[in-house]
Amino acid sequence: MSDNGRGAGPDFIEALARGLDVLRSFRPGCPATTLSDLAAATGLARPTVRRILITLESLGYVRAADRGYALTPRVLDLGMAYVNALNMWDVARPHMEKLVAQTHESTSMAQLDGSDIVYVARVAVPKIVTLAVTIGTRFPAAATSMGKVLLAALPPAALAGVLAEPSRSGITARWQPSPGELDAALREVRAKGWALADQDLAPGIRSVATGVRDGDGRVVAAINVTVHAAETPVETLLEEHLPKLLRTAADISHDWALTASVPVATG
Repeated sequence: MSDNGRGAGPDFIEALARGLDVLRSFRPGCPATTLSDLAAATGLARPTVRRILITLESLGYVRAADRGYALTPRVLDLGMAYVNALNMWDVARPHMEKLVAQTHESTSMAQLDGSDIVYVARVAVPKIVTLAVTIGTRFPAAATSMGKVLLAALPPAALAGVLAEPSRSGITARWQPSPGELDAALREVRAKGWALADQDLAPGIRSVATGVRDGDGRVVAAINVTVHAAETPVETLLEEHLPKLLRTAADISHDWALTASVPVATG
């Protein structure tokens, strides 16, 4: 075992793991983080964190700030490499843009990362909402419509493991369900094929989501329509927007399956 409790086989690179730990320890909404805060968050010694920061700075991923260190935009390359490798945005974007044109509301796509959802695609309309959302934003899955869809699609053993992981979103959701309440909610999602979140995450945010599937029929992402609760009642969301959302998800799933079936040219 490594000194932080990770499994460490002969090919495990502890220095790389520590560098990633430091990158993940920068907190949302903080313009800069001190060396001491990073050391406390990672459990690493200050000299170790300092050497990692110097390395990351030389690579362009962090920069020195007035009160410590700050991430640079180059960090986005790491996340966008994942999104672009899956070709999600290119395939989904035309369908999502069409959905926004039909509903005049924002739509997003997300995947699970532990007990959080992480946004991987988004087409937004200018509206004032409680929480800002961009590519890479993460929220506690259980309190979001997309998270409920993704959790409901997991096998029981995998679901238990995911729910055991603490959220890394930095957000405290309004809805904090008991295990029984969450189980009942996920059963309902499985039965309906879609999920509603009515201000579960934060006041004013209301959304409906459904799954997007790959060529094997597996739910690999979720897509939603988000509205302002003061402007759009639940009835409008479900009766007018949900049918369009379900059609959009089906169209994206169809295109993903076709894309995956196209042979990749080599040589």
